[in-house]
Amino acid sequence: MAQIGAAHGVRGEVRLQSFTEDPTAVTAYGPLESEDGTRRFEIESLRPAKDHFVVRIAGIADRDAAEQLTNIKLYVARDRLPPLDDNAFYHADLVGLAAVTSEGAMLGTVTAIHNFGAGDIIEIKPDAGGEPLMLPFTATAVPEIDIAAGRIVIVPPDTVE
Repeated sequence: MAQIGAAHGVRGEVRLQSFTEDPTAVTAYGPLESEDGTRRFEIESLRPAKDHFVVRIAGIADRDAAEQLTNIKLYVARDRLPPLDDNAFYHADLVGLAAVTSEGAMLGTVTAIHNFGAGDIIEIKPDAGGEPLMLPFTATAVPEIDIAAGRIVIVPPDTVE
């Protein structure tokens, strides 16, 4: 859902990068949890900044406490997410799917979807081993997603125009 960034100011606020479709909706899901589920975070206030939000998290009152939260990824239970339209999916639904060519040749397995600021990147662990394959998550590079069949179709980089 989001990731906490650096502390902002001296009163315990932090920078927050939201990964929700509507970035401000990150507050609509109630308390968010750490990846391991051991910590809960309630956003008390959210305001936009240049390329992120500045948030106040309940119980965090000073810069030292805020600095301890840097880089914590925030999650929400799947049952608290809104229902999806047909042919829609969450990025988490793609992890573990087989990645194949349009001819059906197996390339590997989807291991992650990343966003480093310039758009989504899909990461594929090749069956043959070696370095992960990183492709732009676009209709050109990933023309077909079939979650029910457990696969996505990939256009390998040497054939993308």
